[in-house]
Amino acid sequence: MNFAGYTLPDELKMLQTTVRRFIADEVVPAEAGLDPEAMELPPEQAIRLQEKVKAMGLWCPDAPVELGGAGLNVFARCIIREETAQHRMGGYHPGAGAFGPEIPPIVYEGTRQQIERYVLPAIQKGKRTFFAITEPSGGSDPAGAIQTKAELVGDNWIINGSKIFISGADVADWGIVFARTDREKGRAGISCFFFATDTPGFQWKHVPVIRPWYPTELAFQDCAIPKENLLGEEGGGFRLVNRLLTRTRIPYAAGCVGTAVIAHRMAIAHARERSTFGALLADRQAVQWMLADNEVEIRAGRWLTWEAAWKADRGEDARFDASIAKVYNTEMAGRAVDRSIQVHGGYGIAKELPLERWYRELRIKRIGEGPSEVHRMVIARGILRQRASD
Repeated sequence: MNFAGYTLPDELKMLQTTVRRFIADEVVPAEAGLDPEAMELPPEQAIRLQEKVKAMGLWCPDAPVELGGAGLNVFARCIIREETAQHRMGGYHPGAGAFGPEIPPIVYEGTRQQIERYVLPAIQKGKRTFFAITEPSGGSDPAGAIQTKAELVGDNWIINGSKIFISGADVADWGIVFARTDREKGRAGISCFFFATDTPGFQWKHVPVIRPWYPTELAFQDCAIPKENLLGEEGGGFRLVNRLLTRTRIPYAAGCVGTAVIAHRMAIAHARERSTFGALLADRQAVQWMLADNEVEIRAGRWLTWEAAWKADRGEDARFDASIAKVYNTEMAGRAVDRSIQVHGGYGIAKELPLERWYRELRIKRIGEGPSEVHRMVIARGILRQRASD
């Protein structure tokens, strides 16, 4: 099938409509009245919405059906992510947690024992997780810069080191930690482990940043974890993450499209209602061009994301396409929100509206899931390899 001729099939249109209605009817009213910087719903509200999502069959969209998840493919998850980004806290906490915890996809490669001990409680009880690879010694090359080490002593791995800019470790029950198990093998000496946050010797502290939800800095001091906590093969950590994280990077790009969409929609409504010097903003060419640029870029970003998702679901190597979608959409959404703020004038930077919050959160997305510069390097390499083979 030629992707250029692709239109959403009926089941995906229905999914899109269902999630859109849920966000508008349930999530938006639930977060109304909360502090503008709130990152979570009150527990009773969150549980109520989670039960509704479970009844809809959309709980933990990426988790396998046999483990209690919805088992949706990448394309369907992109449809969901675009819609769940369209509310105040959706820029970082899509759907306000109603669709379940975000679980690193590499955990499904775990053993039966690991699945039962860590993964099932996350899916069935909403236990939270984190993913720790970045270190103070180098964020753009996290694998090559890993200094945290894990040494097998008897029946335990002893972990020492630190991580930084790790999201969610302050509220997580467990996470995935990458550590070097062989200093002589470079990336082939990196392994990954299931790590419980109640492990003695583990500490965290917040790292204040421009968004309301702060990431954390983690410290591991002689942290002993069972040798059975090794995920995959020893030394296979980097290969595992490189193969599977494309599946998270594409929905990440879709979420940026969603934020751009809701900001754009707000700008259109304001332009139609607001008059200055005797004329509607919508009648002024300067405003019209900003809206036109938003529309063009949003459509382009959505199609880039859909193409990457389509390739991933066909089993093709979608890393090149995922990098394109990630770079374009994180930067595009920032421009779209910026224009929407400009259309609103002073109200655009007021906390009464969510625009300024989205603007701050989107700035982080150009760094998270790999900075734009690294993805441009991936794109350039792909272009040059392709040209060389032509």
